[in-house]
Amino acid sequence: MGMLPTSSPSCASGDLADDEVLTIGIDLNAHHVRSTHRKAPKSDNVYVKLLVKLYRFLARRTDSAFNKVVLRRLFMSRINRPPVSISRIVANTSEKSNNKTVVVIGTVTDDNRLLKVPKLSVAALRFTATARARIEAAGGEVLTLDQLALRAPTGSNTLLLRGPKNAREAVKHFGFGPHKHKKPYVESKGRKFEKARGRRRSRGFKV
Repeated sequence: MGMLPTSSPSCASGDLADDEVLTIGIDLNAHHVRSTHRKAPKSDNVYVKLLVKLYRFLARRTDSAFNKVVLRRLFMSRINRPPVSISRIVANTSEKSNNKTVVVIGTVTDDNRLLKVPKLSVAALRFTATARARIEAAGGEVLTLDQLALRAPTGSNTLLLRGPKNAREAVKHFGFGPHKHKKPYVESKGRKFEKARGRRRSRGFKV
């Protein structure tokens, strides 16, 4: 706050009384800019809220950046917490990181294209039934995030992964204007729908 002297009617000669000051505010450019990031989850799931309470404490009382990242991801919507498959976990774990606990703030899913599952230690918000069964059958372990907090309160010896955010079908349609290679919204995929010029050589050209 700035403090500026003002003249009063009583000081007609221009002399300023010692106790007469005007308090003004500073109008910042970002005065009306609202912070849009989440500060709490919108989910009504009581278990998520308990995890937020736990990781708020850990983020505040430790210097670990891991806990701050986990807390921020717990706030996120489901679209921003895409699932991670077992095959993605295996692809991102090498022999050096085999002894690390893989952490996913989201769902871990099965991938039937992966024929052999190695021994893994995975902590996540949720596991599908087949993913849990395959990890445990391989001698691995599945952990909840509160169990992880007891084992690694600062996130030491962990590997934090997340899924591809733009792999959704809806994202393929996004993009403004032509030449963006965006997927068209077609009424149907039959013979009579968007099968003319550009789709058949008999109709001018084929892309």
